[in-house]
Amino acid sequence: MQSDSLSISSTGAGAILSLVRSGQATTRAALMAVTGLSRSTIGQRLDRLIQAGYLQVISTTISTGGRPVEALQVNPDYGLLLLAAVGASGFRVAVTDFCGRMLEVHSETCAITAGPDVILSRIRTLFLQLLQRTPQGKSALRGIGIGLPGPIDFVHKAIVQPPIMQGWDNFSVPGFFAADFPVPVLMDNDVNLMALGEHRFSYPAEQDLLYLKLGTGIGSGIVMSGKIQRGALGAAGDLGHWFLPDWRSQQPLRTCRCGKQGCLEAYSSGWALCDEWQVESVRMLMLHADQPALRQRLQAAGVHQGEALAMAINLLNPARVIVGGELLNEPLLASLRETVYLRSGALSTRALHIEQGPLGENAGLYGGVALVTDYLLSPALVDAVCLR
Repeated sequence: MQSDSLSISSTGAGAILSLVRSGQATTRAALMAVTGLSRSTIGQRLDRLIQAGYLQVISTTISTGGRPVEALQVNPDYGLLLLAAVGASGFRVAVTDFCGRMLEVHSETCAITAGPDVILSRIRTLFLQLLQRTPQGKSALRGIGIGLPGPIDFVHKAIVQPPIMQGWDNFSVPGFFAADFPVPVLMDNDVNLMALGEHRFSYPAEQDLLYLKLGTGIGSGIVMSGKIQRGALGAAGDLGHWFLPDWRSQQPLRTCRCGKQGCLEAYSSGWALCDEWQVESVRMLMLHADQPALRQRLQAAGVHQGEALAMAINLLNPARVIVGGELLNEPLLASLRETVYLRSGALSTRALHIEQGPLGENAGLYGGVALVTDYLLSPALVDAVCLR
């Protein structure tokens, strides 16, 4: 996350905190070595960070010279975070400590087409309930992170032209929560946060990672050189709406729910399969996944999804692909893997890992933790707090 050395102009308290947070330097001696600053200057910076509540001493060990060595880490008790991961057919909310330890998680089903007032009002109610059940209470809240299944305009802090979210266009989610929660409210695309969560909490050393979500819809989040890639207008990774009709089908082009024809989602998404099987949700669909006909259909969907993923892998060359979502099961994943290795270039798959994410349904919540703490612990903001 940081370079091997910092210029003198970049060695304020915020930069010191970034070095500790990244794991690059977690002792006074290591901080001196990386920054070139004196022991007294490092001590002053650390005193400010500890007094402000950002850092804590986690252990005292004995070095080979016999001197005690303080190890430092971000203070999990600095405050609470509220998170919401909203999908097309439901959402999860959580309250965590400042380092992402889940204190309580709650999930509900709700169609995104119910609109922002309905969904966000329910999330606001749950947020208040979660805070009431914590010993620290509302006064300890530091920030809110929200994932939504649509492109985000980060300049205007609004959702823009979401293909499946009627009534959400240009809606200000931070503005909705401002009156009840006077803290920073940050949002991102739901799959971006899933990718970010798996990157930071499961594979922090993996700099190039792709997250593929197979749920009601299909989408991807891209981590390149350790950073989320959102594109010019926040629409990067929307491979569910690539023009990729199933060439095995003899039927006319299918119409996608975005209004266009021939999208990958129209043939191989959760909502498309629910239409075929006449069930209300992906969760209900997967209750019958062992039936031979549905098992075969899921395997075919995995082939089709694998063809799209192979193109993304040839373009981006990630080291790891994490697959998640309610539609995923072992037969589908096996078909997807087989197709990727068949359709992708030999070099791009030589060391490629394709697997289910360890964080499961909570990946987006953990991504929200990373999103909010990245903002709250940004060097400029930390410096401003420490100089008060």
